[in-house]
Amino acid sequence: MTSAIGQGRPSCRRGFTLIELILVMTLLVIAASLIGPSLSSFMRGRSLDSEARRLLSLARAAQSRAVSEGTPMLLWINTPHGSYGVEREATSKQNDPKALGFSVDGSVQVAVVNPASAGTRLRNLPTIRFLADGSIDENSPQTLRLNDTDGATLWLVQTRNRMGYEIRSTNK
Repeated sequence: MTSAIGQGRPSCRRGFTLIELILVMTLLVIAASLIGPSLSSFMRGRSLDSEARRLLSLARAAQSRAVSEGTPMLLWINTPHGSYGVEREATSKQNDPKALGFSVDGSVQVAVVNPASAGTRLRNLPTIRFLADGSIDENSPQTLRLNDTDGATLWLVQTRNRMGYEIRSTNK
């Protein structure tokens, strides 16, 4: 007696047909084409927000360093070259080994609002000067503007007590 297992029964294995796969791929392409543009603007907005947060963090680090080392620190902004950084105020000819410099994301521009009124300068660049007691020099810029290529703007503005900076979506 031979066993005829599996004979006479239809195959239980069933896969997708080519038409079903093409239909699913078409739906995915349509969904991606609808979502893509909004995701790209979202990512551009993220770079502006990220740059503003990095600049604010650098300002807080400079302020903290000024207090801990007991010497003024300068946060300089080089608008034409799209960079900014922090270094100790030159009290002697030696370089600052802890100096930091950053390049701005290509889609973001940083500008000092009213640079002519900013009295503190380093290498002819406007600077925010943090004093050894943690306060901000009164001649330092009060407002920085960050723009992205889409026209979105964020502001880095001195707090009301003039002891730090904060990010705002408006200049008010």
